[in-house]
Amino acid sequence: MAAEIHTEARLRRPLLLAKAEGSQDVVNMATIIPKEDGIISVSEDKSIRVWMKRDSGQYWPSVFHSMPAACSSMSYNPETRRLFVGQDSGIIAEFQLSEDFNKMSSVRNYPAHQQRVTAVLFVLETEWLLSTGQDKLFCWHHSESSQALGSFRTPAWASCLQFDVESRYAFVGDYSGQISVLKIDGMTCSTISTLKGHTGSVYALCWDPIQKLLFSGSSDNSVIVWDIGGQKGLAIELQGHRNKVQGLCFAQPTRQLLSCSSDGLLVVWNMDVHRQETPEWLDSDCCQTCSQPFFWNFKQMWDSKTIGLRQHHCRKCGKAVCAKCSSKRSTIPLLGFETEVRVCDTCYDTITDEDRAPTATFHESKHSVVNMQLDLTRGWLLTSGTDKVIKLWDVSPVIS
Repeated sequence: MAAEIHTEARLRRPLLLAKAEGSQDVVNMATIIPKEDGIISVSEDKSIRVWMKRDSGQYWPSVFHSMPAACSSMSYNPETRRLFVGQDSGIIAEFQLSEDFNKMSSVRNYPAHQQRVTAVLFVLETEWLLSTGQDKLFCWHHSESSQALGSFRTPAWASCLQFDVESRYAFVGDYSGQISVLKIDGMTCSTISTLKGHTGSVYALCWDPIQKLLFSGSSDNSVIVWDIGGQKGLAIELQGHRNKVQGLCFAQPTRQLLSCSSDGLLVVWNMDVHRQETPEWLDSDCCQTCSQPFFWNFKQMWDSKTIGLRQHHCRKCGKAVCAKCSSKRSTIPLLGFETEVRVCDTCYDTITDEDRAPTATFHESKHSVVNMQLDLTRGWLLTSGTDKVIKLWDVSPVIS
């Protein structure tokens, strides 16, 4: 029986298929070449590499191209084999890959930003090249004429980017923790909304065009699910990471979200359950359970001749409580808390074993991930990290 359990647990973990090693610095981004045993990567060592799988089973570069500045981001379009690479200098370089992926030709450069390019996204349907940079700008160019169409100034360094083709909405995350929702109309754009929920920089965005859901990962270690299509301001928090979330992918057919943090933790969230919004924290000058004053409530402290207490909050009901009235800890998966959090004693008694049933699984990638990309057709996940290594995983056991 023990052997059967061990085998089942092993099969439900991501399986490491291959590694691509050889970069001299951080691999900022890597992507799987669809329908090919190939990978494209860009690195802080100023290199663009096209890795192809050899007969030995290992990945070796078929193309190595050195750039004038560090390569910070990229966007690859498999239909046209066009590659756009953002650089630390603010320039975006466009290349054309050959059919056999053994050659790469320079097409043109876009002087898009004054500082480091943080995200690049090519939209074939509109021939737009979207980008964000540390110059606090979101820009878009026409890729056929290389003409600059427009720009939008963000509150802080722009860090990540997603786009919805149908609505022409651009989602721009920044270092202040905000996400700007912009409507692009030719050479102009208008602000539709500003999403505020993170307490740290937004490092990753992922868009589901079917359900109209936006997923965001942040340095506050959390993931937030924004219901853009519902237009009711619904936002659901997912808490389970120990470090900043830097990669997000969504498997729409199985409704599972994959998130990865800089400490290498990969979490697979089941989004096919009815999740609830995290309650807002209530304000109070005294414990809302025992009525003891908090330490800033001098009047009640004087009147009752007691020492003020430190304020805490119950993660289930949001009430302001003291430590004595919130001595219990519990997981609350449907509220997004996959690890134990503080709850008041009253709420703790209402949480059942069914309420504690996990809705996510946790896996170790064993390298500091800065970016990830999912190939749903093959069930492959590609992670790149600060350890200069690219890892190719079979995640079909955990997303099927």
